[in-house]
Amino acid sequence: MTNVVTIDGSEGEGGGQILRTSLALSLLTGTPLRIENIRAKREKPGLLRQHLTAVNAAAAIGGATVDGATLGSTALTFKPESPRAGEYTFAIGTAGSTMLVLQTILLPLALAGGESAVTIEGGTHNPSSPPFDFIDRAFLPLLRRMGADVDLTLEHPGFYPAGGGKIVVRIGPAKRLARLELDERGELVTRLARAVVANLPYEIAQREARTAAEELEWPEECTQAHTLTGSRGPGNAISIIVGYEHVTDVFTAFGERGVRAEQVAHDAAKQAKRYINSGAAIGEHLADQLLLPLAVGEGGSFTTTPLSSHAKTNIDVIRRFVDVKIDVEEVRRGVERVSVTRNPPQKQ
Repeated sequence: MTNVVTIDGSEGEGGGQILRTSLALSLLTGTPLRIENIRAKREKPGLLRQHLTAVNAAAAIGGATVDGATLGSTALTFKPESPRAGEYTFAIGTAGSTMLVLQTILLPLALAGGESAVTIEGGTHNPSSPPFDFIDRAFLPLLRRMGADVDLTLEHPGFYPAGGGKIVVRIGPAKRLARLELDERGELVTRLARAVVANLPYEIAQREARTAAEELEWPEECTQAHTLTGSRGPGNAISIIVGYEHVTDVFTAFGERGVRAEQVAHDAAKQAKRYINSGAAIGEHLADQLLLPLAVGEGGSFTTTPLSSHAKTNIDVIRRFVDVKIDVEEVRRGVERVSVTRNPPQKQ
């Protein structure tokens, strides 16, 4: 195999992000991939069910030849053909994140030149993963602004550890991903503290929404409490949704056994306050998500709170596949500007 990109999965944050970004870029560029030391810095290294589903999904849409796609595997060889639009169904089999499986295949399918319909079953509201509301309300509107045609539907919620959730994604063809400039967030348009429960008392959601609004000094009309139906097991989350002229960002905290509703609300409000007070266009999680579409599209820039280890690792992986310039500069205390520029092709 020639021109293989070899990735050491123990570098940087050393988790599943390296695998997902590498698979997406392998599909997008047609470059064979060899990844070793998969998730080396996690308590249980190697491919868990969620990661294996992402590998199998990438292989399915890309007609790839794969070696090492087994549970617990710490090394993988992935040789893709071109991504193919179509109808696909993937079931994780656990509460593993459907959003992270989607993250792996979304851009390759968006640029595949045809209409796709994807169903993914598993977790939809997962700690340490982007939850449904974040992808739906924060990330996808920006991707659409770049030219993507994507609609996301929550068929059933799935909380950890029961899982059982289902999302359906319609992906239309995009000819390109246009440049995105997000240096300023603009004027405040909407603000909402939205708490949800599944198979738990409704008053938990009420307490969370009320507490978050009090901490953020928002009026009561900026709160919502909902009971989600169709969930296999119990679950609870609160999302702080802050909408400006040019961007909406979402900050989420999850309920846990033995943790008071007020503490959960406090955790979400703390994240939101950090972002609101920074003046940056986007928060750290949205910055992480935007790096890949900007790198494979026509570039762009954004201001953000300091980049996470996920984002820094993402940048390192992207540079291995794409001839792109990614600059990070501090514009003021607690705010960085990230600029992504595709390098022009070299003249022969």
